[in-house]
Amino acid sequence: MSLDSVSREAYAAAAGRLEALAADGRPLGAVADEILAVAGLLAAQPQLRRALADPSRPGADRAGLLQGILQGKISADAAELVHSLVNGHWPSANALLNAMERLGVEALLAGAQAAGELADVEDELFRFGQVVDGTVALAAALGSSTAPVAQRAELVRGLLEGKAKPATIRLVTVALQGFGGRSFAGSLTRLVELAAQRRGREIAYVTVASPLSDAEESRLANRLAEIYGRPVEVKVTVVPEILGGASIRIGDDLYDGTVRRRLAETRAALTGK
Repeated sequence: MSLDSVSREAYAAAAGRLEALAADGRPLGAVADEILAVAGLLAAQPQLRRALADPSRPGADRAGLLQGILQGKISADAAELVHSLVNGHWPSANALLNAMERLGVEALLAGAQAAGELADVEDELFRFGQVVDGTVALAAALGSSTAPVAQRAELVRGLLEGKAKPATIRLVTVALQGFGGRSFAGSLTRLVELAAQRRGREIAYVTVASPLSDAEESRLANRLAEIYGRPVEVKVTVVPEILGGASIRIGDDLYDGTVRRRLAETRAALTGK
């Protein structure tokens, strides 16, 4: 989810309060689940979602409406966060829903960071995305829009339980629901980026024909950090079909120095196509 300027302003108060809770050492796993449950409620009830984002109603009234619904059903910390979010000015009902999902995800990531597990969670999400991309049947099963989310989540738990951090598994289930309206694969990618962002890093997606050594990855990360002026986390995907060279994508920037691309350019020059 990308927040526009209006949404960012509305999101800021709740996000600031979340960071304060994290700094106080509050356990955030259960809070994250509660916020994501509220997001699920908003997703299931469009009329409620519209009422909570209605610009003609004062923010305090909208927060009071939600408080009446959630009274005694979620913790005080989660209630404070979601009420702060609803109290803001939202350009649309969907913007509020996206922000609620984002807040729940950030709570999960903050909890992983407090536990010293955020780097592992980031890497596990990326590696799982690679496994899914490389397995046609698994990609079809997890990306299906017809299979119930609960059924697909059970498949994820069977694959990852005991092999990945609990926060990773929970975030993958968020991706199954289409984080910010994205596809499953797109949701996983965005979650990896948010984890890196919380660690103060930029993601470089690197595609190569054969694996890089640890030293090569380190040199590449350091060089990219020099270019971009901030730490860069290199995520490598091996695709033998590119034949050689490398493709590097950072944000909207793409550097394609693969042999496959050069051959395609040569072919086009020779054939005029």
